[in-house]
Amino acid sequence: MPRIIFATGNAGKMKEIREILKDLPYEVVSMKEAGVTAEIVEDGTTFEENALIKARTIAELTGEIAMADDSGLEVDYLDKAPGVYSARFLGEDTSYEVKNRYLLEKLAGVEGAERSARFVCAIACVWPDGKSKVCRATIEGELAKEPAGENGFGYDPVFYVPEYQKTTAELSLAEKNEISHRAKALREMKKEFLA
Repeated sequence: MPRIIFATGNAGKMKEIREILKDLPYEVVSMKEAGVTAEIVEDGTTFEENALIKARTIAELTGEIAMADDSGLEVDYLDKAPGVYSARFLGEDTSYEVKNRYLLEKLAGVEGAERSARFVCAIACVWPDGKSKVCRATIEGELAKEPAGENGFGYDPVFYVPEYQKTTAELSLAEKNEISHRAKALREMKKEFLA
């Protein structure tokens, strides 16, 4: 079975990705599972640029189809920070518990629509012949008042989805894969393989 190598080492992310791409006639593997090690410098200024940098690097190294995502949280009150720097926000090795607490402190006393935020995801795919495609999707919500939920990872405990009245960390995997930024972008990319 041909493979799609996904440029991530994040187990939580791989679980979501495999669930959404499971009906494709490809084995979806992480870089680690494919035995690929690469130091990839994400120096793009947009989610799209960073996703393409990662996918292109892996496709060139392996000669196989490579996908990558770059995603993050944009908080409008903080001029869309942490944005494209979401993973490196407050330092490379800072825990998400610390990052989430910092965001909540920054928005202390901020109410209603001013707490608006979104998760953004750009999925890039690069084929061995150099062809590439990028899909972008978002999920709108707001910054929660307190962290809640045990599911998910990263900023999920502080991202509140009003129509579900839950944070994304309180959603089941099935609910999350219905509405998340990554799920929407992956479903859009999947059309490329089913066309």
